[in-house]
Amino acid sequence: MATIGLDKLYYSKITEDKDGNETYAKPVPLAKAMTAELSVELAEATLYADDGAAEIVKEFKSGTLSLGIDDIGASVASDLTGATIDDNYVLVSSTEDSADPVAVGFRAKKSNGKYKYYWLYRVKFGIPATNLATKGDSITFSTPTIEGTILRRNKPSANGKHPWKAEVTEGDSSVNTAIIKGWYDEVYEPSQASAASEEG
Repeated sequence: MATIGLDKLYYSKITEDKDGNETYAKPVPLAKAMTAELSVELAEATLYADDGAAEIVKEFKSGTLSLGIDDIGASVASDLTGATIDDNYVLVSSTEDSADPVAVGFRAKKSNGKYKYYWLYRVKFGIPATNLATKGDSITFSTPTIEGTILRRNKPSANGKHPWKAEVTEGDSSVNTAIIKGWYDEVYEPSQASAASEEG
């Protein structure tokens, strides 16, 4: 079913243990969402035998998330890009900035009024693009765009796979309503039961 809206854009800072396994902080709002474009790159290999394709393997390699947002505050920009806030509370970007990955959650409204909810487990953002224009005869809004690379997470699920995305559709009769209600309370952790059907 087609989606007609986008909102509730959140992010969660990641802490890694000595093995690189992620622990997620409490999610906080990122900005007001305008657009979200998600593209995926697959690693692909084909084994040929008896003059034909005998086996084809397609695995998630990485993805790109491009977010159009209304504004990005100093603390969020610092968390996402690695820029520093100085003693005067001015955001200062430097060539040495390197941000840690974060988890990103959002929801998309469907034409039936229900929502599809998402968590991307590990996104490493770059510097936001800024579009500026002088004021003319009509009003034109200039808003930032920030792009991140989506990676699989280091921490495996119960089935040994490394997820990169979780999504759930509101109103699906097989989904516990508590999952939807608590979607932004914490980054969703795959359960033993759902791990078998999860794409790694």
